[in-house]
Amino acid sequence: MKIICIGRNYHAHIKELGNTVPAEPVFFIKPDTALLIRNRPFYYPDFSQDIHYEVELVLKICKVGKNIQPRFASSYYNEIGLGIDFTARDIQDRSKKAGLPWFTAKGFDQSAPVSPCLPKDNFPDLKNITFSLRLNGVQVQQGNTSLMIYPFDEIISHASRFVTLRTGDLIFTGTPAGVGPVKIGDLLEGYIGETLMLKCTIK
Repeated sequence: MKIICIGRNYHAHIKELGNTVPAEPVFFIKPDTALLIRNRPFYYPDFSQDIHYEVELVLKICKVGKNIQPRFASSYYNEIGLGIDFTARDIQDRSKKAGLPWFTAKGFDQSAPVSPCLPKDNFPDLKNITFSLRLNGVQVQQGNTSLMIYPFDEIISHASRFVTLRTGDLIFTGTPAGVGPVKIGDLLEGYIGETLMLKCTIK
């Protein structure tokens, strides 16, 4: 199982980090050791002093696919969940400035809390799914799939050109604006619509 993460998929988030809009979907991969499930706590690592939250909708792949055409992409996932892409922003910034890869900023252990997934059929309009994140009870992020630069099917098609998708793979589909730091003692709560999907305590 692998975790594919799409970067720069919401204009407001691109603007807040001072990045440019990509000409095609940009993705990176987290290893399976990044997965954090069942609302288990996230333990702040000793190698960073600036861990940021990034809430994202997550697609769960349901069959093997390679070079998938966009018109067929919707049949390759059947569940949608919510995840947090934890990022060691200090490490990422140093790596970017040096022109180096920033895998360690994204792929470290437990950097991908993921909720249980809901059947795709639960969503009457996949182009109008609202999701949000609260930090200690205060909403800090809110997104909607209507604001995505690259929608679900295009993401799946593009990623499958480069890596074979396998049953159980997870695709993080990008984060909206409002990303920020966490500290020990914080509580993150993620929602799809009004449904609480995910809790994560920082320890």
